[in-house]
Amino acid sequence: MTPAPSPDLRERVAAERDVWLATLLADGPPHLVPVWFVVVAVDWWIGTDATSVKVGNVGRDPRVSLALPDADAPVVVEGTADILPAEFPVGVLDAFAAKYDGWDPTASWDGGGARVLLRVRIRRWLFAGTAH
Repeated sequence: MTPAPSPDLRERVAAERDVWLATLLADGPPHLVPVWFVVVAVDWWIGTDATSVKVGNVGRDPRVSLALPDADAPVVVEGTADILPAEFPVGVLDAFAAKYDGWDPTASWDGGGARVLLRVRIRRWLFAGTAH
């Protein structure tokens, strides 16, 4: 089980607007993108199109890394991602709506297709707000 981050770190993670998500392309190199996210309990959640590169990558290899955009106080975690194509947890949807001014991560964007949620379960904290 992953140890819980400190209360200060939990507050910082909750306040951050974006996180960088790294997945692995089929031929090996990382695919790195900024995404909106919420943390509910200990899982990190990301809403995206079902046809996105990141979803295809997670479908092949669930290993991911997440990093907050601050090199002075880095937060970097490794974990595994699951793809949830339906039955989105209400608490997660409420958390997205509260954090992003009513945004619904399950709603299609202009001409976009089906939406999914990625649930990231943290395996290891590499940096927890302090540089080593």
